[in-house]
Amino acid sequence: MATFIVEGKNRLSGSLEPQGAKNEALQVICATLLTDKDVVIRNIPEIRDVKMLITLLESIGVEVSRKSRGEYIFNAANVNTNHLESDDFFEKAASLRGSIMVIGPLLARFGTGVIPQPGGDKIGRRRVDTHFLGFEKLGASFEFDSQRKFFKVTAKRLKGSYMLLEEASVTGTANIIMAAVLAEGTTTIYNAACEPYIQQLCRMLNSMGAQISGIGSNLLTIKGVTSLNGCNHMILPDMIEVGSFIGLAAMTASEITIKNVGFEHLGIIPTSFERMGIKLVQQGDDLFIPSNETYEIENYIDGSILTIADAPWPGLTPDLLSVFLVVATQAKGSVLIHQKMFESRLFFVDKLIDMGAQIILCDPHRATVIGLNHSHSLRATKMTSPDIRAGIALLIAAMSATGISTIDNIDQIDRGYENIDERLNRIGAKIIRR
Repeated sequence: MATFIVEGKNRLSGSLEPQGAKNEALQVICATLLTDKDVVIRNIPEIRDVKMLITLLESIGVEVSRKSRGEYIFNAANVNTNHLESDDFFEKAASLRGSIMVIGPLLARFGTGVIPQPGGDKIGRRRVDTHFLGFEKLGASFEFDSQRKFFKVTAKRLKGSYMLLEEASVTGTANIIMAAVLAEGTTTIYNAACEPYIQQLCRMLNSMGAQISGIGSNLLTIKGVTSLNGCNHMILPDMIEVGSFIGLAAMTASEITIKNVGFEHLGIIPTSFERMGIKLVQQGDDLFIPSNETYEIENYIDGSILTIADAPWPGLTPDLLSVFLVVATQAKGSVLIHQKMFESRLFFVDKLIDMGAQIILCDPHRATVIGLNHSHSLRATKMTSPDIRAGIALLIAAMSATGISTIDNIDQIDRGYENIDERLNRIGAKIIRR
């Protein structure tokens, strides 16, 4: 298990460029199963989760070639569906939650899809009902093998249907879209997720010959086609990494420029940081973060303390709540962080309390943070990364702390952030990987 040794209190200076969006990459790579033609995808983040998914596809016969860093060609002409119930496939798929998105394209193209209970972050209960209820609406049969613990869906021919999703699940919406594009007739999905990742998936599928309308809204209409072609696709910059860099700059009072952020796809992320008192300057498609020696959290008009809460797009992504919580520890003022979607994602705050942060964990979903206004630095300590997003939040805390911190289990951080230590060290951080 790898470890970061982090020397805190080093100000950063220079520029960073976000990697390709991890969540989009997992979706569009799964979509390559929908065609027997070449699909070229650029700006793929070469991180652990993405590499695991690529290895999973290769195990069932997808040919994958790496043209250059971040650019890959996928060809799924010779998929071996017999391998889907093998121990090798189960072992690979169970370690990656994003693997569940292979079911939709496999079901649409081959009439069957199999997946073990997915793994991924330990951040609380994450239901997969939306996926399978959607497949059943399209005419698929669903079964769960309780002995080997895997899900299986089958259908001779999918047929378009109207469906109202009980939750705007991003991966559930993606899976249903990929199944519906090859279904017979028209599918209408209401309460669909509409994150930029979903928009990008729909645009990619349309470039392959799909007929999807309503992109960017929560009402999608999909007219099924008989087959799809290949395409070239460019993945967006990762908005979670952009937000992480903003938080890092604020916590370390650093002056940095984040290059090529895909500003139009950031939604309310910049505004939410500005409500925390952090100064941002948009320069074309770059974000300049001046040195924020102090930043003051806004109150509501009636004087009550600010609440930062996650919500389905265009609300604030839950993947940044951990970063906002850490940033609040050195702000002037107080804020309530409300993590609505996952009941275990705030449990890393005990490490921040050990570092001297003033945080009251109200319940599994809410934490009140009383900012220290940079008057008292966090103290270095020994920590363990519980998941990707808490891991980057702990790294940010360690970089702002007085002394040398140790972060174990950094494989979790590597799942979502490509060479993060090397990239930060180039602009002044002092992080050693062991």
